[in-house]
Amino acid sequence: MNSSLPIVDLRSDTVTRPTPEMRRAMAEAPVGDDVYGEDPTVLRLEEMAAEILGLESALFVPTGTMGNQVALAVHTRPGEEVICDSQSHIIHYEMAAMAALSGLLPRILMAEKVFPTAKQVAEAIAPEISYISRTGLVSLENSHNRGGGAVMPVPRQKEILEVARKKGIPVHLDGARIFNAAVSLGVEAREIAQGFDSVMFCVSKGLGAPVGSLLCGSVDFIREARRVRKRFGGGMRQVGILAAAGIVALEKMTSRLTEDHKAARLIGEGLAGIRGITIPVMPQTNILIFEVGPGWFSGSAPADRNYAGAFVRHLQDQGVLALALDAGKVRLVTHFDIPPDSVERTLRAVKNGR
Repeated sequence: MNSSLPIVDLRSDTVTRPTPEMRRAMAEAPVGDDVYGEDPTVLRLEEMAAEILGLESALFVPTGTMGNQVALAVHTRPGEEVICDSQSHIIHYEMAAMAALSGLLPRILMAEKVFPTAKQVAEAIAPEISYISRTGLVSLENSHNRGGGAVMPVPRQKEILEVARKKGIPVHLDGARIFNAAVSLGVEAREIAQGFDSVMFCVSKGLGAPVGSLLCGSVDFIREARRVRKRFGGGMRQVGILAAAGIVALEKMTSRLTEDHKAARLIGEGLAGIRGITIPVMPQTNILIFEVGPGWFSGSAPADRNYAGAFVRHLQDQGVLALALDAGKVRLVTHFDIPPDSVERTLRAVKNGR
């Protein structure tokens, strides 16, 4: 690895570090005990989040996973099913928490192009029969992490929301990167959030805050969510020092996400012509997922066929960090905390392996 150059860390936008303005705000934040509802900085962040999404209330939680799991617990009863797509974050990256914490069973939909259709959701809703588990919730994700940052159009969301509404089933949105989705669609985040019973989004990741997510919904929903957050170990005290960074993130960082999207697309376009690399879909946001095959290797391909692993190790030797999703797929995520020449260095590192 060339130690004279800064690392290009494209493993995730979770590696972003707080900006100098965030650090100053954290040092100067007025604080109080948030479990008692007395931290003024947290209260301000929660009010901002609810206002931005056009919902009544919000709750500051340590992580997006906790935000999702609190929502699932509030909306449902143990023994009910949660409809979600097979590649969703709550299936792959949340440690079976819906089962372990809330006694819920996922009803998994095999979406052909990442997002489920309204027809699939309608068919997955359980009939009212005494010996069949009820459908307690529908959960969607926008933008979609394992879908390569794909964005669900608002009209498609509305079709699913209408199906659920007719059956009296609440719908939760895992909007960890909702602002990336909004920028891609050219709409305000509140337009994406409209109609959902709850929405979670992160102020970390591409917005750069070091910690935190917001769970938004009605006043009654958030009142109960606060109780469940405590049950799950998420009660926090003088946490305004973290919320202060979230405020800066919402005020200053959402408007620059288009730069990350452009960088991801440039890398995708540069990789598209390289033998052995297949890009199923060009990035709509800041996430690029592509396939690496034996044709990429200039010498012998790995005998264990872990092409993605070997590819990632090669990039690491060149000062570029990436994430292998499985033996054949690699993920790159752009963000504000990568060097200015990251696109060029990444493409050069890939080409150096051939």
